[in-house]
Amino acid sequence: MILRQLFDHETYTYLIADEQFGEALFIDPVLERMPCYRRLLVELGFNLKYALDTHVHADHVTALGTLRDEFGCETLVDQHAGVECASRALQGGEELKMGSLVFTALYTPGHTSDSICIHLLDGGEDYLFTGDTLFIRGTGRTDFQNGDAGALYDSIQRLLCSYPESTWVYPGHDYKGWTISTLGEEKANNPRLQVADKEEFIALMEVLDLPSPKQMDVAVSANRACGKIEPNPY
Repeated sequence: MILRQLFDHETYTYLIADEQFGEALFIDPVLERMPCYRRLLVELGFNLKYALDTHVHADHVTALGTLRDEFGCETLVDQHAGVECASRALQGGEELKMGSLVFTALYTPGHTSDSICIHLLDGGEDYLFTGDTLFIRGTGRTDFQNGDAGALYDSIQRLLCSYPESTWVYPGHDYKGWTISTLGEEKANNPRLQVADKEEFIALMEVLDLPSPKQMDVAVSANRACGKIEPNPY
């Protein structure tokens, strides 16, 4: 397996590939980074099979539509996303096969109502690509796009934390320079996992008072159209 963590303005995109079969998958690709993606796929010689978003993003425009147009890949989102232009909607627990690799879509609502994480077991090691559900030393916010702090608590504590503590955690964003972690490390050190119960977590999330994402007005509508930005008529 080849795994590349690509960074763009606090956002992580992941390229995962099976070398033997020459197939690849992108998780949370960013439209502005298309030159990088083209170069990687050509230089590494991979056929792009899938491109997926872990939710409808509010802070950047997705490259799903452009990747499908250029490489003929299948584009995937959660069934609750309402993105009709995607090739297919994923259901929680659904498996994606790519060469010898098997990915599992985990429905993890909370940050948004359409949030998913992706699990991969390879070579005896577990990997979680957590999108905006679980960050390193933090979690996604829950104050827009049908966010629900109680649902986020359940998604993390009941589902993600059921995996081994050695599971690698690859988040969708980072704001402090972290790159990867493990579930065990987050259980021990993530402040938002140190709460006594769901009620304390909800109370914590309610007082965050965060500013709106910078591209929210453009990104949400564009991402519901697979990253196609409509020109301003004025």
